[in-house]
Amino acid sequence: MTSIKVNGVVRDLKDVPEDTPLLWALRDELGLTGTKYGCGVNECGACTVHIDGDAVQSCQTTVGEVGDSEVTTIEGLSEDGSHPVQQAWKELGVAQCGYCQVGQMMMAAALLKNNHHPTDEDIEGEMWNICRCGTYPRIRAAVKSAAQKMGQQEAAQ
Repeated sequence: MTSIKVNGVVRDLKDVPEDTPLLWALRDELGLTGTKYGCGVNECGACTVHIDGDAVQSCQTTVGEVGDSEVTTIEGLSEDGSHPVQQAWKELGVAQCGYCQVGQMMMAAALLKNNHHPTDEDIEGEMWNICRCGTYPRIRAAVKSAAQKMGQQEAAQ
C-alpha cells in the first residue's frame, strides 16, 4: 500500500501501483475530481496540481514520484473558494466552458507564489495551459487581479 499527502492529509492508496498516474489516483481512488483529464500527454495543463507548491501535470507524474511531497489539488487551494485566484476568476467571469479552468487556476497560483507582479509576458511564458474557448485575455486579467488581491492581503498583515 502506498500513502501520499494530499491537501494536508495523508491518504492511503490501496492496491494502487506506484506507476499509476497521480491524476487517476486523485480522481478514481480519492474522489478528488476537480483535477481534470485533458490530453494525458502533458500538453494541455488541465490536470495541473501542485507538488510542494510547484505546478506539475498529474497525468505524467506517477504516484511513486510523489514520495513524501505535499500534493495540493484545487480542492485544497481553499476550502471555500476564497483563494485570491479563485475570487478573481469568479469576479471576472473567466470561465467559458470551464474545463481547463482548474488547471489554469492552479498554474496561476503557482506563478503568483513566486511572482507578485507578473507582466503579460510572464503570464504567457509561465501559463502554457490550453484554453480551447480562447479566454486568454480574461485569464491574464484575472491573474493580475489575483496578484493585486494577494498584495493587499500581505499589506494588511
